[in-house]
Amino acid sequence: MMRQYLRLKEEAGSHLLFYRMGDFYEMFYEDAERAARLLNLTLTKRGTSNGAPIPMAGVPFHAMEGYLARLVALGESVAICEQIGEPAASKGPVERQIVRIVTPGTLTDEALLPAKADRLIAAAWVMSQNRSKTAGVAWMNLANGDFAVTSCDPEMLDTELHRIAPAELIFPEQQPLSMDDSTSTRRMPAWHFELDNAQTALQSHFGVDSMAGFDLADQPACIGAAGALLHYVSRTQSQALSHIQSLRVERAGQYVVLDPVTRKNLEITQTLSGEDSPTLFSTLDHCQTPMGSRLLRYWLHHPLRDNTPVVERQGIIQSLLSPAAGSDQFNAPTPLYALRQTLRKIPDIERIATRVALRSVRPRELASLRDAMQVLPALQQHLLSSFQAHASLSALAHQLGLEDSLTTLLQQAIAAEPALMVRDGGVIADGFDDTLDELRRLATDSGEFLVALEARERERTGIANLRVEFNRVHGFFIEVSKGQTDKVPDDYRRRQTLKNVERYITPELKSWEDKVLSAQDRSLAREKLLYEQLLDTLAPHVTPLSACAQALARIDALAALAEHAMANDWVAPQLSENAAIVIEQGRHPVVEHSIERFIANDCDLGPDRRMLLITGPNMGGKSTYMRQIALIVLLARVGSFVPAAQATIGQVDRIFTRIGAADDLAGGRSTFMMEMTEAAAILAASTPQSLVLMDEIGRGTSTYDGLALAWAIAHRLLTHNQALTLFATHYFEITRLPDEAAGAVNVHLAAAESASGIVFLHEVQPGPASRSYGIQVAQRAGIPAAVIRHAGRELARLESAGATQPQLDLFSPVEPDADLAEALIAPPPPTDVADPVLTELHNTLKQVDPDTLTPREALDLLYKLRAQLS
Repeated sequence: MMRQYLRLKEEAGSHLLFYRMGDFYEMFYEDAERAARLLNLTLTKRGTSNGAPIPMAGVPFHAMEGYLARLVALGESVAICEQIGEPAASKGPVERQIVRIVTPGTLTDEALLPAKADRLIAAAWVMSQNRSKTAGVAWMNLANGDFAVTSCDPEMLDTELHRIAPAELIFPEQQPLSMDDSTSTRRMPAWHFELDNAQTALQSHFGVDSMAGFDLADQPACIGAAGALLHYVSRTQSQALSHIQSLRVERAGQYVVLDPVTRKNLEITQTLSGEDSPTLFSTLDHCQTPMGSRLLRYWLHHPLRDNTPVVERQGIIQSLLSPAAGSDQFNAPTPLYALRQTLRKIPDIERIATRVALRSVRPRELASLRDAMQVLPALQQHLLSSFQAHASLSALAHQLGLEDSLTTLLQQAIAAEPALMVRDGGVIADGFDDTLDELRRLATDSGEFLVALEARERERTGIANLRVEFNRVHGFFIEVSKGQTDKVPDDYRRRQTLKNVERYITPELKSWEDKVLSAQDRSLAREKLLYEQLLDTLAPHVTPLSACAQALARIDALAALAEHAMANDWVAPQLSENAAIVIEQGRHPVVEHSIERFIANDCDLGPDRRMLLITGPNMGGKSTYMRQIALIVLLARVGSFVPAAQATIGQVDRIFTRIGAADDLAGGRSTFMMEMTEAAAILAASTPQSLVLMDEIGRGTSTYDGLALAWAIAHRLLTHNQALTLFATHYFEITRLPDEAAGAVNVHLAAAESASGIVFLHEVQPGPASRSYGIQVAQRAGIPAAVIRHAGRELARLESAGATQPQLDLFSPVEPDADLAEALIAPPPPTDVADPVLTELHNTLKQVDPDTLTPREALDLLYKLRAQLS
């Protein structure tokens, strides 16, 4: 047996091996020690190896799913080894084989998957070709059959992987790549990613001669990643992935780019502290099905750039909010309410269809599918008749139509209340199969025979208290009290002796027992065979079931957005092809639910107003205001209504945020270094169609350093990047930027002082703030009164001294094309400098545009300057 185990363990590799032995899955050696530590199991020993006891740990087979869930949550992978041979037919150990491998990214079991989130597996490959590098990313949702690829610049690979958010990532052995702790990583031999091998795997799976039909002819990096991923996933399932029927290509520019920092700061699906609520998703998730919730989550992480699909979603939401003519809204629930109540009856058809394809679907899931199919015709009719006509909504309704034969088959085949597992019996309905019905009668309808036998034997023996009984240990028997044993006939054979009775068996009763007990075994075997045949019959229906599930998910997600819009007075934003954001009376979609009265504010950004310089006190609402603008833009690009009185949202290619303080000490980066790294990324990648949120840049260094950097960064964003920018700051000197450059506008969050202290008005008003109220905020935070008084005296002294001291001149005019940061650090000397060397240096530098220098030109310039100084 241990030779068999070690052979299978070699096949399982680094995966934990669950080795089936009777009613337990056992683990040995290092697997046992690791599982005992991770699952808090009792570590025992069995047998010896080279004189040392073999460590062993196990879990009951009926509780396997719970242990699997815990292991997968810890990032572990498990190979499931089952007994496939018959014990009676085996001369040695029962034949066993690995039937599937469970990894964090290849989950399909209902008990292991989160209901409202997808568990994806991805592959990434950076391919070198013609002296350039391209990153190919492929990902698969095994639970619904989605298979997609995209390519990007290697520098954008991290952003793409965070957008996809895989639970498991595979990549070549020699390729450096790292992910956060939530992603399980696995290295594969590089030959799996090589173009020829990958292309052969894909063509074999899809049954094609070329990948050109999938729009992949010019995407070799994507083909490599997709082929390696398909090979890996196929190996984990030990069977063909029949439900993976297409390969979708996502092109650059399809979605609004959100980098990892932005996704975190906007709290789309997770708060800054790592909680699931309150977030944008938890606020909007009124979906009635898990499919709808998962789709809504996907939409929020994938806002669209193209207006056409966004307008389509808006139109469906508007239709769901507009009952058809003749609907009686006073004496009956609204059509939207009725729709959502009907959707509550729909199970997770998307994942049920996948488990049908993988032949792992359970009887109760088929029963729920059967019940749902009886609801679908009424739901389809409701969508077509109760709402104002909309072409896309009608198309979704027509996708709900499934063949009547499928409904009839499930109604006839599956019992009304089936058992949890096929092995328990009671899954196939009575009347579906004559042979099964006969076996069930033999196994259960033995009462009449036993009553007749008991009466006949009492008469034959004269024993009035003779009884015919049955128990699971000894089967059928005739029970006679000790005082009557002298009347027992010769054909009785003693089966068991108890204190007061004797138990016997007769040839007739033994024949009946064999027939009944074998009928139970044959009934279970017959039921298992019929269930397998049923899955064969259902296999061709997987594709229409998946299409129906996709339509239901889309209807559910849009109905949830319609419900939220109606309940919270949200409006449909106008979509523009220009880079502009105009919002009237906008609100934060999450915060407005956590406070009694939310102050709505406007925002106007466009070609002539590209930057709002936002000042005001701490706790005045600057960060909330900035985030609400970004979230309104995101919601508009998703297709949702938005929390505002009116909104016009133009084209947006990326959303950037630089909000809050954080460090990466393990990576050797301080808070200020992290801040500058994020700012550098924004300056490098933002465009005139980007939305940039900058909050308190330059705080982590000296006052003059921070002020100089903040001024230079703001000026660069305004004049070079020309991004639509919300720039919050406490450096009041920067409020003079509108005087120096067109396109910047000052606004502030209003506050007032009262007898009881500072009052935050949370209103965005034109112009700069007059002060920061930092000491007042500190007082509200609980700083001791003596410290507050001391700080007040020191502030008065500093302000008085500042009024008599010359101020740092940050606003000297500079050449429009010159680098502003360089000008701040080293302003040019006066034109009347007497030193000819400095004059020559000044004239040389004045002719240089640093933004246009190549590295070689910069090096040549350094040599030239050095020569002038020598």
